[in-house]
Amino acid sequence: MEIPGKLVVRTYAPARRWTMLASALLLGVVALYLAFEFGRQKAGFDGIQAAQQRAGLEGQIASLQSTIHDMQVQLAAADEAKVAQVRERSEVAKTIGELQAALGRAQQDLEFYRGIANPVAGARPQPVRVQQFQVLTADAAARSYTLRFALNRPTRPEESTTGTLGVTLEGERAGAAASIDLAMLTDGKQRELSYSFRYYSNVEQLVTVPADFRPERVTIEIRPARKGLAPYRQTFVWNPDVT
Repeated sequence: MEIPGKLVVRTYAPARRWTMLASALLLGVVALYLAFEFGRQKAGFDGIQAAQQRAGLEGQIASLQSTIHDMQVQLAAADEAKVAQVRERSEVAKTIGELQAALGRAQQDLEFYRGIANPVAGARPQPVRVQQFQVLTADAAARSYTLRFALNRPTRPEESTTGTLGVTLEGERAGAAASIDLAMLTDGKQRELSYSFRYYSNVEQLVTVPADFRPERVTIEIRPARKGLAPYRQTFVWNPDVT
């Protein structure tokens, strides 16, 4: 008579195995986060101070935006009623340009602190920024000036970025507000500027201002070539030879 083989009974619990894997993964994530926070504290990062600075910048931006809106309403009312003087409109427009420039600087500072406190939330700022803008006098008698500025990328670049720049000079002509584009400033030689870089790029452009035009501010429109990115602008006060 043949003796049957031994019967082996094994338990199979896939749910327990997945639960253990999930718990290990969760513990790993928590450990990484604690290590990240420990590293920031070790480096001297103060989260409370950064949050206060962010709150202060947000309040400053809100105040500047409110002031810009009030100035624009005043300018529109003066244009519709035709009771404001040309010089008053020019001063309001100049103030708006200065406030917009201050707003741009405040937004850059806010993006910096957002990137420190929350790298994920600050991972998608504007792809290209204009910084270190200067107006240098090339020939005062001929009213020739050099626009000098730098292009950089707030985030770590993974690949090169390309696009074009539009330049508009705004001010007063014949007692009224007026604007001149790059084609008029270069006698039709150049309608826009091209850029292509990975980390940063320095730009210099010679322009000639008409004798009857009084410039007040410069607006640079950044037009990324990448699909899905809309053009955006930065405005700077026209102040030759002042850094």
